[in-house]
Amino acid sequence: MDLQDIIIAPATPPGEGGVAIIRLSGQGCVYLAQKFFYPSRSFEYPISHTLYHGYLKNAQGIQVDEVMFVFMAGPRSFTAEDVVEIHCHGGQQIVSMVLHVFLQAGARLARPGEFSYRAFVNGRIDLTQAEAIADLIHARSEKSHSLALSQLDGQLSQSLYSHKQSIKDSLCLIEAWIDFPEEELPAEDICSIRNGIAAAVRQLETMICSYNTGRLYSEGVSLLLLGKPNVGKSSLMNALLGEERAIVTDIEGTTRDLLEEGLVINGLPVRLVDTAGIRESCDPIEREGVMRARKRIDSSDLILLLIDGSRAVDAEDFSALNICSSSKYITVVTKSDLTEKIDLPVEFSEKVVHVSSRKHEGLDRLREQIYLSLIADSSRDENSILLTSQRHKVAATSAVNCLKRFIKALDSSLSLEFLATDLREALDALGGITGETTTDDVLDDIFSRFCIGK
Repeated sequence: MDLQDIIIAPATPPGEGGVAIIRLSGQGCVYLAQKFFYPSRSFEYPISHTLYHGYLKNAQGIQVDEVMFVFMAGPRSFTAEDVVEIHCHGGQQIVSMVLHVFLQAGARLARPGEFSYRAFVNGRIDLTQAEAIADLIHARSEKSHSLALSQLDGQLSQSLYSHKQSIKDSLCLIEAWIDFPEEELPAEDICSIRNGIAAAVRQLETMICSYNTGRLYSEGVSLLLLGKPNVGKSSLMNALLGEERAIVTDIEGTTRDLLEEGLVINGLPVRLVDTAGIRESCDPIEREGVMRARKRIDSSDLILLLIDGSRAVDAEDFSALNICSSSKYITVVTKSDLTEKIDLPVEFSEKVVHVSSRKHEGLDRLREQIYLSLIADSSRDENSILLTSQRHKVAATSAVNCLKRFIKALDSSLSLEFLATDLREALDALGGITGETTTDDVLDDIFSRFCIGK
C-alpha cells in the first residue's frame, strides 16, 4: 500500500440514512478538501477537531450538498496522519458525487482496511488493536463487544509486552555472559532466569487455554436441534427465539431443509439450526433434509437431542442418539406439559433437561445448561484476558514451546548460544501477535478482511 497518497472512502455503510461520512487521510488532504468546501463563515486554516458548516461544490462550482467539515491534524487522528471528514446527507447518489469530486482531484479510493493499516504503520495502534476494530464492528453480543473493546484498549497488548519484557531481561543476562565464555553463569542468576521464564510459560498457557471460550464469544456458537419427526424441534426453536419463525404442525416431516436463526444465550452469540426429523423415508426431499442434518453435526458446537416426553422411546430416538453420540449433546425431553410416558434409558441421561415449548417451561434451565456445556470454566474472572483469534493462539503456543525448550536446555547446561536462540524465537513469536515481526503477507491477509473505509 502506498502511504504517500491521499486516500478516501465512505466511513459509513452504503444505503440511505440521515448522514454519511466520507473520510480522507494523508499529507495535504486538508488543502485538497478546502478547494471544494465553501464555509458559511470564512477562515484561512481550519482549527483541528472543530466542525465547520458549509457547502461542497465540484470543480465546476456546482453545489453537491450542504455539509459539515472537520479537520483532524495528525498525530491526533485515527491514522495518525492529517484526516478530513465530510459529513453529508446519507443518500447513495450524494456519497457517489462527493467521492467523484475528490477522486477527480487526485485522491485515491482506499483499499479495504487501509485506514487501519496506516494507523498500525504509524504506531497509532498495534496489530492486536487493529484486529479488535474489526471484531468490535462485527460483535454480536455484549460479551463479544466487551472482549473486542478490551483488546482495542490494549489489555492483550499490555500483557504480551509484559511477557516480552521479562523474556528480554533474561536474554540480556544470557547475552552478557556469552561475552565471557571462561566464566560460568552464577547459580542465583540461573535460578532467577528459570523462575521468570517458567512464570511466563504458566501465564501464556493460561491465555492459550482461554481460546476455546474466547472463540465462542467472538465467532459464535452453532447449536443443532436434532431428533425424530414431530418431536418438537421447530416448537423449541420458536420458543427460544420468542417468535414464530418455524412452521409448526401435527404433520410429521414439516421441516425439510435446515432453518437457521441467530440469538444470544448468556452472552454467547448462537446460530440455532432446526433440522429435518431423523428417520428413514422414501420422500427424496425429506431424505435430502436428513442428509443435510447429518452433515451439520460435525461442524456444530453443541447438539440438542430432542426426545418426546409424551411417548415411549423408540428405534428412531436411538437412531438419532447414535448419530450424535460422538459429539457434545444435551438430551431435551419435550412436551413436559403433557402426561409423561417416557422412561428414559440410561444412554440418554448424561445431561437431561425437561421443557414445554408451549408453556415456556424449562427454557431458562435449558439456556443455562447450554451455556455450562459450552463454557467449561464458568468461574473465570470476568476481567481475565480471553484469546479470540486462532492466529494469536498459534503464535502464543509457538512462544511457549520455545520457552519450554529453553528451560530444558538450561537444566541440561547447554551452551548459552542455544539458550539465547530459544529466547529470541519466543520473542519473534510474540512479536508476530502485536505486529512487530509479522510478515507482509500476513499483514495483507489481516487488513484485506476489513471493510472499505476502516
